[in-house]
Amino acid sequence: MINGINQALDYIYSFIDFERQGLKAPRNWDLRRVQALLSLVGDPHLKSKTIHIAGSKGKGSVAAMIASVLTASGYKTGLYTSPHLHQFNERIQIDRRQITDDEIVRLVNLIKPYVEAINEENKYGKLTTFEIITALGFLHFAVNKVDFQVIETGLGGRLDATNVVHQPEVCVITSISYEHTEILGDTLTKIATEKAGITKPGSTVVVSPQTDEAATVFKKVAQERNSRLIEVGREVTYRDLGFDGEKQNLIVKGRLAEYRFSIPLLGQHQLDNAATAVAALEVLKERGHDIPVNGIINGMAQVTWEARLQVLNRNPLVIVDGAHNVDSAHKLKEALKHYFQYKRALLIIGFSSDKDLVGIAAELAPYFEKVIATHSTHPRAMATAPIAAEFRKHGLEVVETSDMEQAFRLALDWAMREDLICVTGSLFVAAAAIEEAAKLGLQV
Repeated sequence: MINGINQALDYIYSFIDFERQGLKAPRNWDLRRVQALLSLVGDPHLKSKTIHIAGSKGKGSVAAMIASVLTASGYKTGLYTSPHLHQFNERIQIDRRQITDDEIVRLVNLIKPYVEAINEENKYGKLTTFEIITALGFLHFAVNKVDFQVIETGLGGRLDATNVVHQPEVCVITSISYEHTEILGDTLTKIATEKAGITKPGSTVVVSPQTDEAATVFKKVAQERNSRLIEVGREVTYRDLGFDGEKQNLIVKGRLAEYRFSIPLLGQHQLDNAATAVAALEVLKERGHDIPVNGIINGMAQVTWEARLQVLNRNPLVIVDGAHNVDSAHKLKEALKHYFQYKRALLIIGFSSDKDLVGIAAELAPYFEKVIATHSTHPRAMATAPIAAEFRKHGLEVVETSDMEQAFRLALDWAMREDLICVTGSLFVAAAAIEEAAKLGLQV
C-alpha cells in the first residue's frame, strides 16, 4: 500500500522514464503493453469522447483552448498534457481543476497490482513511466465520468502511449518542425509520418498550417485511411484584428460560421492555434455536440497556458517563453519585435541536452546585448559552458550561473525600466523562472 503523494510519485518515476532520463526510443516500443494495462482496469480510455492532438509546436495550446471552450459550453472536460511545469498534478485536469494528491494516491494503489502483473509477464516489454501516467489520466477521467477528454500526445503519435483510442471524435495535428530527430527521424517527412500515426481509419483530421513537405504526408495518410482532412489556412481561415496591449483579437472564418473573439495568449502562432481549435470544435458540432458561439468566445477568453510568451513584469519587461527548437526560437524573436517596445534586451537561456544549440543561438543572438547561460534542475539539462561558448561566438557578453535566483538578480541589476529580460530555452527553465519571479514579487 502506497501512503502519501511522495511515495506515489516515487513509484511512478521508478520505471523507465524517457522524459527525464533522455534515453533513446526503446526497440520494443509496443502499444500492446499499455493496451493490456488499460484492459485490466476496465478500458477507461474508451469511456469518454476523445479529442486527440499531436504536433511539434502548439499542441498544448490547442489542447488548452479546446478544453476551455468545452468547459465554457457546459461539458465536463478532462485535459491530459505533458510535461508539467511546476507539479505533477498539472498533467491531469478536469474543468481546470488539477487532480489532487489524494486522487493520485488512490489511483496508483488501484493500478499498482496490474502494473506488476504486466511487468512480471513481460510479454510486450515492461511498462514505462509515461505509459503509467497515461493510464492514470484515462482512469481519472473515467472515474469522474467526463463528457470529453482532450488528450495531448507525449512524443510522436504512431507509437505514443496515448494512441490507444479507437474512434476519436476528431484528431488534430499542429505545426510540425524538427524535434527529437534521434527518435522521430531526421526529415520533416519522417517526423510528420510519426505524428500522422494518430489518424484513424474513417476519422476526421484537422491540420494546422504546415510546410509543403509535412502537408504532403498528411494528405497521403488521410487518403490511405479514408479519413477526412480539414486544412487550417484553406478551409478555415482567420483575420488578425490586432493586439490591444493585453490580448489578441481575431475573426475566425470556419466552415460553419464566423467567430469574433479574443485570446490572452500572444504570438502569431497562437492565432494559427486558435483557428485550429475552432476547426476541431466545428467537427464536434457536426457530430451533434452543442457548442454555442458564446462557448467559443468565453472559452477562448479564459484559456491559460503558462510559459508561452508570458509577461511576468512590465518595468522592466520580463517575458518567459519555452522556445526549445529553432522554429520556436524564430517565432519568439518575431513576437518580441511585434508585441513589445524596449531599449536593451538581455537573454536568460538554458536548454535540455538534446536541443539544437547552434541553430537556436543563431536565431536569438542578434537581438540581445547580453546573455546569462543557466540550466534547470532537470536531469537532461545542458551544462552552461557549451551554451556560453556558442553565444560568445556571436560576440555577446555571456555570464554563467546554474542558479535561477542569481540569474534573475543579475538581470534585474542590469536592466533599466525600459529594458527587456527574456527567459527561454526549455519549459523547465521557463518554469523555474516563473517560480523565481513569484518569490521576487515581480508582477504584471
